[in-house]
Amino acid sequence: MASGTDKPLVSLKDVRFAYGEREILSGVDLEVPRGKVIGIMGGSGSGKTTLLRLIGGQLQASSGTVDVAGQDLSRLTTAEMYALRRRMGMLFQFGALFTDMSVFDNVAFPLREHTRLPPELVHDLVLMKLNAVGLRGAAKLKPSELSGGMARRVALARAVALDPMLIMYDEPFAGLDPISLGVIGQLIRRLNDALGASTIMVTHDVMESLLIVDYVYFVSEGRIVAQGTPDQIRASKDPFVHQFINAEADGPVPFHYPAPPIGESLLGQERT
Repeated sequence: MASGTDKPLVSLKDVRFAYGEREILSGVDLEVPRGKVIGIMGGSGSGKTTLLRLIGGQLQASSGTVDVAGQDLSRLTTAEMYALRRRMGMLFQFGALFTDMSVFDNVAFPLREHTRLPPELVHDLVLMKLNAVGLRGAAKLKPSELSGGMARRVALARAVALDPMLIMYDEPFAGLDPISLGVIGQLIRRLNDALGASTIMVTHDVMESLLIVDYVYFVSEGRIVAQGTPDQIRASKDPFVHQFINAEADGPVPFHYPAPPIGESLLGQERT
């Protein structure tokens, strides 16, 4: 029988989710082993961010089970869910820093909100987190004084302020220049390994992600359509994977949203 440490930190089994009649996820099975970095890739609107919200407890699955750290999220009380969330870190797309707070106060926020640590210890912990992302010298700056890459690194320091067991990233590379993108990618990998955490990263950036992840899931139309290690993905002959990693317009994922023939739309009659 597997021990608790052998079980995946996150497990989704036959998960379905819908907004009313519109189905977003349809029968998703996914696992996040402890200590690993897992990538989730797919086109816009495929359900990637919805997966993060289900794992974080902001949404509840229509059916199936979402298990985090051995707990079925559908069975948790509100207080139990909040307690579990304190063991998660989240880096939102574009950072989502508090604009009226300094860099220091942004990183200190979760420590002040969720702990009763003395101010002296909070001070030291914040400087340690900022030092880990190379921004200890920027502690007094406001977000408006930071570049995009610096802001993302501050958001990363805030995401790991409580030494979470699970770190989730929603498009961490969006809008970054190549240098900043490489720096953030390596920070994600190093912080995950240093904390002994597990990481889930939703991203469109295939090449950078394959350098740091341990395993990849591809999502299309609410389903897992392909998965594998970086080496397996690079060597894959799967049409969806090939289209995605080569950024091809033609393939299993259509470029055009379903619509009547252009002749009908422009002329009001069927094409002959």
